[in-house]
Amino acid sequence: MLIEGYDGGPLVAGEPLADRPGFWPNHLWGPCCRDAGGEPEWFGDDGADVDAMSDLLTDPERWPVFRVPVEGGYEAVVVYRNLVGDYGVDHMFTHPTWSSARQIASWDGDLHGDALTWRELVHIVDSPSSTAEGVEDAAARLLLLLPLLIDHALPDEAVATLTAALIAVGAPRDAAPATAQHLLEHSAGMAWHDPTWGSPLSGGSGSPGPTAGGVLARLGIA
Repeated sequence: MLIEGYDGGPLVAGEPLADRPGFWPNHLWGPCCRDAGGEPEWFGDDGADVDAMSDLLTDPERWPVFRVPVEGGYEAVVVYRNLVGDYGVDHMFTHPTWSSARQIASWDGDLHGDALTWRELVHIVDSPSSTAEGVEDAAARLLLLLPLLIDHALPDEAVATLTAALIAVGAPRDAAPATAQHLLEHSAGMAWHDPTWGSPLSGGSGSPGPTAGGVLARLGIA
């Protein structure tokens, strides 16, 4: 796999991993709620699932790539950057007319770069392209890009929307509303602190840094 302008390692299609046990706790707890307490069971998984998936996601020999195609030929791309000594997750957008991918943010314990508002996130989720390879399922699209969300004025429907997405990927119905609330509290700058359990991808220190808003407009997407 090749991403123009991205000087990375051995890129491989990661989309099949999103359907396997342990993926969502790994993908969400680290960048979204590294200080949040929780249990893998909140996502319908167990600790063994999470550990096994962590090994796959952080393999230096295979860097998983998750593509979220958007109408107009755009793609939101998530790359697990498994460079030894420089592990992280890179977020970028691509378009056939661009000479190289445009990286907007990266996570290596904290999020650096640009972030999305809820409106921008929903616009991407609701604008799939049926002509490109990648993730088409609305729930998975929302959750893959959720680590980019920073919005201090979330709409009332955000919790219900995120709850439905979590249930769609296997989270128990009784746990999903609380999990959604904790994830959104982080995006609003109110992280829930009770570190009784953490993803293997947890870590880092300091404030998130990026300010949300206007990313898609600058890229010509919205």
